[in-house]
Amino acid sequence: MSKIRHTLQLLHGGTLSTRQIGAALGISKSTVSEIASYARVAGVDWALAQTLSDEALQARLYKPPVPRESRHLEPDCAHIHRELRRPGVTLQLLWEEYQQQHGGQAYKYSAFCEKYKAWARGLKRSMRQTHEAGDKLFVDYAGQTAPIVDASTGEISQAQVFVAVLGASNYTYACATASQKATDWAASIISALEFIGGVPRLLVPDQPRALMARPDRYEPTAHRLLEELSAHYCLAVMPARPAKPRDKPKVEVGVQVVERWILARLRHQTFFSLAALNRAIATLLVDLNQRPFKKLPGNRASAFAELDRPALRPLPAARMAIARFKPARVNIDYHVELDGHYYSVPHALVGEVMELRITATTVEVLHGNKRVAAHTLNGRKGAHTTTPEHMPASHRAHLQWTPAKLIAWGERIGAATAAVVRWQMEHRAHPEQGYRSCLGLMRLGREYGADRLEAACARAQSIRSPSYKSIASILSCGLDQRPLEAPIPMQASLPLHENVRGSGYYH
Repeated sequence: MSKIRHTLQLLHGGTLSTRQIGAALGISKSTVSEIASYARVAGVDWALAQTLSDEALQARLYKPPVPRESRHLEPDCAHIHRELRRPGVTLQLLWEEYQQQHGGQAYKYSAFCEKYKAWARGLKRSMRQTHEAGDKLFVDYAGQTAPIVDASTGEISQAQVFVAVLGASNYTYACATASQKATDWAASIISALEFIGGVPRLLVPDQPRALMARPDRYEPTAHRLLEELSAHYCLAVMPARPAKPRDKPKVEVGVQVVERWILARLRHQTFFSLAALNRAIATLLVDLNQRPFKKLPGNRASAFAELDRPALRPLPAARMAIARFKPARVNIDYHVELDGHYYSVPHALVGEVMELRITATTVEVLHGNKRVAAHTLNGRKGAHTTTPEHMPASHRAHLQWTPAKLIAWGERIGAATAAVVRWQMEHRAHPEQGYRSCLGLMRLGREYGADRLEAACARAQSIRSPSYKSIASILSCGLDQRPLEAPIPMQASLPLHENVRGSGYYH
C-alpha cells in the first residue's frame, strides 16, 4: 500500500493526529497535512481512493507540472567535438565562446559540459578519444592481403597492404607492398607523409621486428633505418605497446575500413603487378576519404583540410634515400665484402666490425655512428673497389702480413707455390688485394699438407690457371697426385652391353 493511500486511510479513521500518523508512516506531519489538503482540493475521499490504483490516486492528487518552454539554446556538440581536436582548445574556452554568442540563452558551464559528455557517450569508444590536429600519424599493416599474379608463370604472390591514419581527421592512406620488410615499412611511411603533404609531430607504429631492434613495453629500441627516418623528417616515433591495440585505435579502425571499402571491392579483379594494384587502391582511396561521417559533419577530406593540414610541418626538401644495413668485419686487406664485391676502408680499421649502409647507388661504411668510407655500389663479384687514401704509404695492410712475408712462406713450401704467390701479387691493381687468395692457399696447405699444395700449384701453372679456386679444385679432385706428363686416360669406344645397340641395328 502506498503512503498516500495509507495516509488517507488513517485520516479517515479520525483517531490519530497528523503527528501520530506521520510517526507511524515515517513521514513528517507537514507531509500528512499536504496529502490531506491535496485530497480535499481534488475531491478525493477514502471511499473514492479505494477505487483508484496507486498511480491514478497519485495523479489525481499531484497534477504533472506544466513544462516551461526552455529559454536556453542547445550547444552544437559535433562542433565542440571537432574543435577540441585543435591544439590548446578546451571546454572552458568553447563555453565562453558559446556564452558570448548566445548571451542569456546560454547554459551555465556545468550544464554545457554535461550536455557535451552525454552526447559524446553516444559515439564509438575509439571516437571518444581526443586527438590534436597534426599530432599523430598511426601506421600498421592490414591482416588481409591482395593476390598478385605473375603473367609469365601464373604464380600468385600475396601483396601486403599498408594503412596510415591521421588522429584528428581520420584522413586515411593505403598502399600495397611486396612484403613487410624494414625497407617496405620505410617506403610506405614516406609515401604516407607525401600523401598528406606534411609531417605530424608523432609517428605511432606497432613494434614489428622489421622496425624495432629490441621491442619492449617501456623502452623499445628502433632499428637504424627507423632512426634515420625519424631524424630526416624530424618526426618523433612513439611505438604502441606490444599486444595493446588500444594504443593505436585509429589505425585499427582504419585497417577495417580499408579492408571493407577498398580490398572487398577489389576482390573480383585480377592484378598482374604492384603498380596496377596501387593505382586501383588510390582511386578507391579518394572515395573513402570523401565518404560522409555517420555522426559528425563532413568527411575525412574536409576534416583534414580544416584540422590537420594547417597544423602539419612542411616536408624536407629532399626525399630520404631508403637504405638497408648489414654488419661486416674488415679483413687484413682492409676491405669489407658485400654480395661478393670488396670495398676498401682505412687500413687502421683492420679487424674492426663495421656497419654497411646500402642504398640503390651507394655503399657507406659506418664505424659506430661515423662514416669512414663511401663507394659507388658495384655488383661485379670477386672484384675490388679500392680508394688509394685507404692504403698505407708502404702498401702494408697489416704488420703481420706483407708481400715479402707471403712470398717467403711460398718459397718454404716450394718453387711452384712461391710462383703462385707472386702471380697473386703481380696480377692485382694493388698487392694487398692478393692477400685474401694467399690466406686461402695457407688454409689449403694446412688441410692437405705442403707436398700436395706444391703439386697442385705446379699443375695449376701447367694449365695456366694459378688462381685459388683452380688450386682448391685440383686438391679436392686429387689431380695433384697424378703425374703431370701422364695424360688423362680416355675411353676409345663404348663398352659392350646387351642394352647398347650397335650400328648394325639400323640396317
